[in-house]
Amino acid sequence: MNSLAMPKAAPVSVNAMLKVEDLNAWYAESKVLHGMTFDVREGELLTLIGRNGAGKTTTLRSIMGIVRKRTGSINFSGQELVGKRTFEIARLGIGYCPEERAIFSSLSVRENLFLPPVLRAGGMTDEQLYATFPNLKARAGSQGTKLSGGEQQMLAIARILRTGSRLLLLDEPSEGLAPVVVKEIGETIQRLKAQGFTIMLVEQNLRFARQVADRHVVVENGKVVDILTNDELAAEMGRVKTYLGV
Repeated sequence: MNSLAMPKAAPVSVNAMLKVEDLNAWYAESKVLHGMTFDVREGELLTLIGRNGAGKTTTLRSIMGIVRKRTGSINFSGQELVGKRTFEIARLGIGYCPEERAIFSSLSVRENLFLPPVLRAGGMTDEQLYATFPNLKARAGSQGTKLSGGEQQMLAIARILRTGSRLLLLDEPSEGLAPVVVKEIGETIQRLKAQGFTIMLVEQNLRFARQVADRHVVVENGKVVDILTNDELAAEMGRVKTYLGV
């Protein structure tokens, strides 16, 4: 297939957990998203891939209500999110792990881990968290910023699992980590998916994305330009690399 071929149509699924339709978003007067449309199905692991500045992180921040100036529709399990505040969205069952991890330097690992409140029933217990992230149990008394980059990423993900979130938004979980640590993060994310979490992650590492995801939403200039299954991504790698500029 020609690398510049038009992507196939991908209508939003009626039964999706999250349905994003014609989403537009602005930072002040600068428009960043231009009609984003895609869905995330329950139990799925979906990636947003694209170049730096394509609008991937802004999409996650818009879903969470951190970007306030937005139009279109973001429907989560029958609830419209456009117009809701971030704390209201979190209480519906969406957890967000930012790229910068936001570990509190003055708090221990345990204090960081249990700082977010339980917002809904069904969150992980202390025992479940430490079983899923055994490194954190061993380092529970250590200062958060004394952890390795991989341990900080694990802590950032673990924090949102006790809140009762059913949909996890993870921004660049493999960024800046050594390959062996990226492999460990990938295995952890796959275990969370196996436990029933629905996961949407922003990722630029195509190898990592292919290892963990069911589908891939390709973003360019604030718009969805393609939606591919994992098998399709492998078959259409030339086209995807054209989108990514690699």
